[in-house]
Amino acid sequence: SLDYMLRERYGEKVYRVALNGGMSCPNRDGTLGKKGCIFCSQGGSGDFAANAALSITEQINTQIKSLSSKRPIHKYIAYFQAYTNTYAPLPYLEEVYRSALDHPDICGISIATRPDCLGPEVLALLSRLKEEYHDKFLWVELGLQTIHEETASYIRRGYPLSCFEKACADLRTLQIPSIVHTILGLPGESDTQVLQTINYLNRISPFGIKLQLLHVLADTDLAEDYVAGKFEVLTLDAYLNLVISCLAHLSPEIVIHRVTGDGPKDLLIAPKWSLDKRGVLNALHHRMKKQDIRQGDLYQI
Repeated sequence: SLDYMLRERYGEKVYRVALNGGMSCPNRDGTLGKKGCIFCSQGGSGDFAANAALSITEQINTQIKSLSSKRPIHKYIAYFQAYTNTYAPLPYLEEVYRSALDHPDICGISIATRPDCLGPEVLALLSRLKEEYHDKFLWVELGLQTIHEETASYIRRGYPLSCFEKACADLRTLQIPSIVHTILGLPGESDTQVLQTINYLNRISPFGIKLQLLHVLADTDLAEDYVAGKFEVLTLDAYLNLVISCLAHLSPEIVIHRVTGDGPKDLLIAPKWSLDKRGVLNALHHRMKKQDIRQGDLYQI
């Protein structure tokens, strides 16, 4: 897990502060579309991120103050979460990234973006920052969700699989670690198709992966389809079985950054059981222990 890896590296738990750089997305500003991905909320998947009206330094300090009031914490990851965080003029990108990297309590940054928003200039900037801040890490998170083009079309992902592969190859050339987002429970996808995505990622071999449960959030087109009865969300039992199968087939070299998710209470329509994140994780660990299953048990080179 990411938590284990960071404890091994830093000797303590490292917490994440979610940032909002005030950016948009080509899937929202009319470049590719205006409605975003079908599951994406108005917050651009950054519903837990800080207030974009604050500077990056102010966002970090506000969240650190809140987190440290509950427990002693010394190190943080600055997570650029909301919308597409390489989709802005280069000088602005450099400004916000440096603001986070210069913060004394930040040990590294993680930048969530789209594979089609990693042009040569952006990659050059990331490479330069990686070398300049050699004592801190720089990660890039890519929203793949699925390898299946039919599903990708339904969710309005807006780029082909070849674009994702190029982004991964470019990042690997620059030795910048990538973290891939996948969604489990997408409408119409079978468990077999999900495992095909996992096996594909084994070949791509990213640094990390997020196994995200599909959430149905209010005011999204996905919510309209759900209310219309066009698909059903996973039950807790089905999700546990699926995520355990994914972990068993996943290369043990890939770091697990997430195995579930908790949508905002005021936006979440389904599945409601996901609100008990601790309960879901406890049930997952219990079932894996009972079945004596570990990450990579069914991994095939």
